[in-house]
Amino acid sequence: MNEKEQLEAARDRVIENIAKNMHLYGISDSIGRMYGMLYFKNQPMTLDEMKEELGMSKTSMSTSVRTLMDLKMVEKVWRKGERKDLYKAEEDWHQTFVDQFTIRWRPSISMNKAAMEKSKKELQNMIINENTPEEIKKQALDDIQKLTNALDYYDWLNRLVTFFETGEIFEYIKKENQTKE
Repeated sequence: MNEKEQLEAARDRVIENIAKNMHLYGISDSIGRMYGMLYFKNQPMTLDEMKEELGMSKTSMSTSVRTLMDLKMVEKVWRKGERKDLYKAEEDWHQTFVDQFTIRWRPSISMNKAAMEKSKKELQNMIINENTPEEIKKQALDDIQKLTNALDYYDWLNRLVTFFETGEIFEYIKKENQTKE
């Protein structure tokens, strides 16, 4: 095997493993392969170039690129004289992790907190209602305590997500290239 083949084999191995692990970000192997291919390219690519490289349909390419852009793993770039859209991979994997973590958790936190707060308020109204049987009031009090604990967790999780979003996390857990400065 010559050096060019060794280079391609090394890249292919990494790309295949990236693809296998993309389920952690909630995306398919084929989209993972696209990201891996773009990661190793030293220049932005058009959909046609990606289609040729990966053998996927243009529609599939377009959908995959849109997914990666939504996840902030790929960005559209401009090059003078180029009429077609060009795309390149986000190369900062720390930022990719932060984006994925915050994109996935922020809506879940909001949705769960809203449901719990609504339920807690309904249970509190049930407790003050004179017609509610004592046994139901007791169960409602237990549930309110559980919801209070869960809401405390979501407040903590919200602060954690903010900690990632602001980049403050990197003050405590340095990126490798930051520790060598």
